[in-house]
Amino acid sequence: MTTSNKYSDTFETALDTGRPPNIKKLFPNSKALIVSGKYIDQAMQKKGNCMTIAANARSSFVLRGTLAAAQRANAAVIIEIARSEGGTNAYCPISLWNLAQQTDAIMNELGITIPVAIHTDHFGIKKPEDIEPAKTEIESLFDAGITSIAIDASHMQDDQNLLANIELNPFVPDWAGLETEVGEIKGAQGLSTAQEALFLIQGLNAHDIFPDWIALNNGTTHGIEQSGTGIDVELTAHIHEALSPYGISGAQHGTSGNNSDKLRAIASDTRTTKANVATALQMVSWGIKVNDYGNAILDDKGNFIKEKENGVTEEMWSKMLAYANKNGLKGGDVKKLNLPFENHLSALPREIRQRMAKNVENFVYTLLTTVFNATDTADILIAQILEKKSHTPGQKAKKIESKADWTKEKLIERACSIISDKGPDGNFDD
Repeated sequence: MTTSNKYSDTFETALDTGRPPNIKKLFPNSKALIVSGKYIDQAMQKKGNCMTIAANARSSFVLRGTLAAAQRANAAVIIEIARSEGGTNAYCPISLWNLAQQTDAIMNELGITIPVAIHTDHFGIKKPEDIEPAKTEIESLFDAGITSIAIDASHMQDDQNLLANIELNPFVPDWAGLETEVGEIKGAQGLSTAQEALFLIQGLNAHDIFPDWIALNNGTTHGIEQSGTGIDVELTAHIHEALSPYGISGAQHGTSGNNSDKLRAIASDTRTTKANVATALQMVSWGIKVNDYGNAILDDKGNFIKEKENGVTEEMWSKMLAYANKNGLKGGDVKKLNLPFENHLSALPREIRQRMAKNVENFVYTLLTTVFNATDTADILIAQILEKKSHTPGQKAKKIESKADWTKEKLIERACSIISDKGPDGNFDD
């Protein structure tokens, strides 16, 4: 869409009918087309062999650059923050409760007209006791403008994962995008199996729950990729094919450590429509040297390489390093610089702030156009809104399983027959 026709009659109609009720209530006079995650998924499916970015907006610079890139590519995108990044123990200035507000403001400021979903990533449930307080928190997130959520109970055993998803589902609006997860993201250890994935999705189907996406442990890690192994495309395709009767798409986590060819293969050879990108965007905004797929390049001493005249100023980078050293932040833990330094970065000269956002814009634009094949999915999504005349496109899946076969007692019994290796214990948050 060009600037001249961005507020055409077609766009205004899509704006009026396509925004969910929570978004209309929060931003009644907005020109930002914030939509359900369901629409994002179904637009990617409609185009075929493509996926879009789910950008973890760890800072305002990442958020601004991603939206500008999506506008250039005419691609529908997802803006997200994980519970560990932006929840009650946040290490990022953008939180689950201000993400929609900040996205809406920047979209209006920049005249962004492509559709955007606001996603809570990795809403982690690590033990049964986490479920009850999560009910109130999930409601608060939708009050704050979230339009999509990932209920991640993958830290628990298969039966508890399924039961947690079932119990929390009434607190997720039926129009909202929904992601579920099987297998924690642990790299090459504890890889997901088709049996595990089928158990989760079949059990949800029996209870009239139809997720839009499933995330797998398919070989990646969050943060900085160490092994270089990355996504197991063949495994992913195998599991997605096993799940095909249930109409679910894939959500790819840990993309930052995978080269462009592997990401293209995920888009073309699997049912993936959502690709999470976090660490790479943070690094390029700061001006850290990365390879062609966003993984930080280290010097012979294992330190990050700051590119001169790029990203933050050299003086600011020195302050960030000093803070990191003082607080023992090494490797991927430098992500915890986002919160204490957001205001410092916002106080930098305009040209510095602009180049930080531009770094992100150029990186994301390349992903969307030459790797993810998401170009012009904005038009597809808007056409779907006009066809549906609703803020929800409806469910892709139909009920196949019988609830009588998936009672609590029966599903616990079924879970005992699952053969899998969950991998090592540990902290595998984003």
